[in-house]
Amino acid sequence: MEPSAECIKLIQSFEGCARKQPDGSYDAYPDPGTGGDPWTIGWGTTGPDVERGLVWTQQQCDDRFQADLGRFAQKVAAAIGGAPTTQHQFDAMVSFAYNLGIGNLQASTLLRKHKAGDFAGAAAQFAVWNKAAGKVMAGLTRRRAAEAALYGTP
Repeated sequence: MEPSAECIKLIQSFEGCARKQPDGSYDAYPDPGTGGDPWTIGWGTTGPDVERGLVWTQQQCDDRFQADLGRFAQKVAAAIGGAPTTQHQFDAMVSFAYNLGIGNLQASTLLRKHKAGDFAGAAAQFAVWNKAAGKVMAGLTRRRAAEAALYGTP
């Protein structure tokens, strides 16, 4: 499966392309939950190459987003395996993994319930993942609710 336009819209609505400078470039910024690592740039891009002082153009932000989205989609598809999955369910799990990392999805009760066919139970698990550095974050609460709603869309 590939992420749909709805998946891209959901991720970008929560990630934003933040820290735009007057010249149109984007600066890296610290994680809102920790105030430090991981540093982020563009459409929620993190990684060993993203650190304080990094500056990208809009094109760099967009290109990296597409590359990262493709990688996450492949990893989510592999994690799901042969379990029956709708496009909306796939998109919600890609958004989840894009935000929290594929390791968290792979180890989650959400994925276990999805693979077992307990779709209502899986949808309820999104809400569990609304904390950063042990604190409930309003933005994560909203994002998990949006992902759960997408997951449950026929």
